[in-house]
Amino acid sequence: MQWHPEEFERARLARDPHFDGRVFIGVLTTGIYCRPVCPARIPRRENIRLFASAVAAAEAGFRPCLRCRPESAPGTPAWLGTSHTVARALQLLAQGVLDEGGMPALARAVGVGERQLARLFQSHLGVSVLAVATTQRLQLAKKLIDETELPMASVCFAAGFSSIRRFNAVFAEVYGRTPLSLRRGRPTSAAGIGASTRITLRLHYRPPFDWAAMLEYLQRRAIPGVEWVTHDSYARSLLLDGEVAFLQVQFLSGTHQVQVHLHSNRLQALPPVLERVRVMFDLKAVSAEVDAHLAQDPRLQPLVAAFPGTRVPVAWDGFEVAVRAILGQQVSVKAATTLVARLARAHGRPCEAPAGLPLTHVFPSPAELARASLDGLGITARRIAAIQSLARAVQAGELRFDGSMATADFVARIQQIPGIGPWTAQYIALRALNDADAFPHADLILLRAAALPGETLDPAALLALAERWRPWRAYAVLLLWRHHGRATSTARIANPKGD
Repeated sequence: MQWHPEEFERARLARDPHFDGRVFIGVLTTGIYCRPVCPARIPRRENIRLFASAVAAAEAGFRPCLRCRPESAPGTPAWLGTSHTVARALQLLAQGVLDEGGMPALARAVGVGERQLARLFQSHLGVSVLAVATTQRLQLAKKLIDETELPMASVCFAAGFSSIRRFNAVFAEVYGRTPLSLRRGRPTSAAGIGASTRITLRLHYRPPFDWAAMLEYLQRRAIPGVEWVTHDSYARSLLLDGEVAFLQVQFLSGTHQVQVHLHSNRLQALPPVLERVRVMFDLKAVSAEVDAHLAQDPRLQPLVAAFPGTRVPVAWDGFEVAVRAILGQQVSVKAATTLVARLARAHGRPCEAPAGLPLTHVFPSPAELARASLDGLGITARRIAAIQSLARAVQAGELRFDGSMATADFVARIQQIPGIGPWTAQYIALRALNDADAFPHADLILLRAAALPGETLDPAALLALAERWRPWRAYAVLLLWRHHGRATSTARIANPKGD
């Protein structure tokens, strides 16, 4: 545990949502494990055991609580600070790599042997790879049972189970009940896998979270026709298994939840979609810990106080944001948006979105851009060459945005593409790789924002200064960018003519 036992005990008694997902409580008298926010009667201190993850509680023989639903807890922060190899493997697990190629594929993706990966999981998490995968499938299945009307066969395969027999067996082992009996008499839809389906689920996060600021950031950079951002929601078109789908994520005011709507007939792709939503909106973060760490630096303390709950907006698609970053070199955000919108309209797949979503195209894939003619779009020849070299590298598997490449390796490789320098490479890493410590130290705005009055920083000096911000340098970047944006806006209001 990273907190004092008395601090946790006070939080448990108060059902503090800041601790939701940070710890799970095994109740010895019932054999059930709960979230700290469980509405059930609070057990006596001597009758509980604490676990850093739901998987660990399940491995110890405890059953998930049906009232507080541990499957709905935010991400497990105990896993966020683990080894880089394990962290990448966890991300790939959530994306379904184990379902597609088993342990050999997972181990190969993170660059270690199967036995070494198994040892790393036991050493860092205290559980096996299979236990994590099984718990993830079980949690998603339980969520689908509680929050949708899908028939059980659809729930089974959407959650990643390979057979209905295995699905039923796991539920009988963990809950002592059949999946259908957990639906509590609610109706079942006739729609199944392969039918046109809209799935609506809720994901939780821990406060504080300044999601309005994140949406504002995304809104300024949204690609017209591909993305649509409002004051409380984000929507986009995408491809799932080659078929067009639509996603809308809405933040629910007054709660610590986001509502996810997926319009797709590829429900088997649901696990990676939900994981990408969690990553994109940084829903797993423990902002209280990040803010407390960064506030130890007097340089950042007033920024943390001004912008509590700042999180890192990760791009939905790494290739998409990389193309945009190339187009954004030495031009304004608005100009880059114009260029990337032209590119999407010219080479993206046309689509017809559900009513109310002004989405008209799917962003072109690496294969499509690698062979496309980008002349006549207002893009310079140098940037066209960079985009198409990038597309070929991604298509060949030399560059990956799925978390299987370490940030340093990714930055080094992408800079081999002519036209992509340190700033562009580091910015892409920050927005695409889900690395909490990514740090574009060559960014001019960052250099200005981090400098004290009368001080001038160069990239080397900023890197040295930022050592104390590890392992949360990406959050420091967002704080400094927000600080600079507010200071610039204030100066413009005070002196609109620039006198």
